[in-house]
Amino acid sequence: MPVKIGPADEITVEQAVRVVVEGIPIAVVKDSAGVIHAIGDTCTHGDISLSEGFVEDDTLECWAHGSKFELTTGKPLSLPAYEPVPVFDVTIVDGDVYIDPTPRTVDA
Repeated sequence: MPVKIGPADEITVEQAVRVVVEGIPIAVVKDSAGVIHAIGDTCTHGDISLSEGFVEDDTLECWAHGSKFELTTGKPLSLPAYEPVPVFDVTIVDGDVYIDPTPRTVDA
């Protein structure tokens, strides 16, 4: 069941924000096109918060070791990470962002 995290217009473009939904840390990012993405907030290479990293194009880069994760699939695009982070469905209702805390399946 989707959980309301707040107004979409309070999410800054190309800047990640950390939210916790039902105990799951999630990085929320609004890309340059205004699309809001939600991916797991913990880097799979180390126990590092991805929301403290850098948004570039359609990726979120871990600040500690430089692994970049695709916002749409959660897949790592660079080492040292080689495992993807989970991706979560985002919906916008009446200007508010809702995240489903159940990771969605992403095709390989």
